Amino acid sequence: MAEHKVVILGTGPAGLTAAIYAARANLSPIVVEGNEPGGQLTLTTEIENFPGFSNGILGSDLMDNMRKQAERFGATFRDGWATSVDLSHRPFSITLNEVETLSADALIISTGASAKMLSIPGESEMIGHGVSTCATCDGFFFTKKRVIVVGGGDSAMEEATFLTKFASELTIVHRRDTLRASKVMQERARNNPKIQWALDMTPIAVKSENNHVTGLEVRDNKTGQTRIIETDGLFVSIGHSPNTNFLNGQVATDKVGYIVTNYRNSATNIEGVFACGDVMDSHYRQAVTAAGSGCRAAMDVEKYLEGAFVHDWSMSLT
Repeated sequence: MAEHKVVILGTGPAGLTAAIYAARANLSPIVVEGNEPGGQLTLTTEIENFPGFSNGILGSDLMDNMRKQAERFGATFRDGWATSVDLSHRPFSITLNEVETLSADALIISTGASAKMLSIPGESEMIGHGVSTCATCDGFFFTKKRVIVVGGGDSAMEEATFLTKFASELTIVHRRDTLRASKVMQERARNNPKIQWALDMTPIAVKSENNHVTGLEVRDNKTGQTRIIETDGLFVSIGHSPNTNFLNGQVATDKVGYIVTNYRNSATNIEGVFACGDVMDSHYRQAVTAAGSGCRAAMDVEKYLEGAFVHDWSMSLT
């Protein structure tokens, strides 16, 4: 089993930025592509808020460009995903697809967080064509259009309020007759004249025509009757799941599963293991913040391998 200086898990903007910086530092990183090569941005059509692209860029093109940039400096990419790790001693052991094992002096975890979906007919087919999981990313594309937000928590209320800056009208759909959101977030949404409510409604299908979303079919939980709420866009805001199960509790996480890092850098509770991107950021979840954290992780790894990194877990973000 060949030993590598650094292994990077994940190829979203965080992992690819870490790969670029690590490769330029002559660390010859091995980058494991993961279950979703390129991350969630590959499901986005046009990105207009990533710096440097005045006319926007397709999410898949941005990820492809970043990968080629990392390869140019010497990063090596491997198919597959990490199914387990042994972080009890160095070098670390990373098992891919339950078959192949890699050995690494340092590990960067950038496996991201997957948006929870409704898993209803028509949803997956329309991702990036009217179905979205990120209001900040895609809200602008629905200027003066009708949109629906599905969810009842703080994130759903926040996204709905944000989307009213663009949408002509907005409906919040929630499967219960009460919301989980905090009182202040509920009041903010209820006081917004653009927001309508469809509570105690269960989404059952996304409707579309000519590759455009046209409506959301819902079932009234009290009467059992179904109807279609016409819309131009559907934002699913029912939470995210950080991709950390493969760690089997070896790395400190919060109660939801997001990796906890030192507030001054990207270090985890295990010396030599670093984290970046959405797997440790439940708040911003933006491509540019993920990329910035990938830069930090690679620079921290470089110092760690040089013996110049101070691991102080007392400054963790707990």
